[in-house]
Amino acid sequence: MGLQQTTPDYLYQCRAAQRAEQEQSLASTDNWAHVDKPQVHADFDAFYQELAPLIDAHAPESEAIQALMEKHFAIVARFYVPSRDAYVGTVLFYADNTDMKAFHNAYHPRMVEFLGDAAYTYALQNLQ
Repeated sequence: MGLQQTTPDYLYQCRAAQRAEQEQSLASTDNWAHVDKPQVHADFDAFYQELAPLIDAHAPESEAIQALMEKHFAIVARFYVPSRDAYVGTVLFYADNTDMKAFHNAYHPRMVEFLGDAAYTYALQNLQ
């Protein structure tokens, strides 16, 4: 089951969790002063470059993709360790924000949709 098959209530819950956890993290860390932002950007770029060529050949829930999603979660967790719902909310933010969607889809036209389903699967299998 992909992210598109969930309920609007669940999607709202994930977006709310992401906003709340992110706001709390920003407030308690001086706007993520602890994060090496240039390194995070480089690591996200490397991740997306690794993921993009696999999108057309693999399902989001495949073993190969889920192994990669562990890398994505680890990069996200440098800011704060999100709950299951907040992690799903993070990829929803990528889809909801025009600039973030364009940024991600520049790597592959289906990046945001694929990443949403892959993160959803990862969250259900690995996060509380």
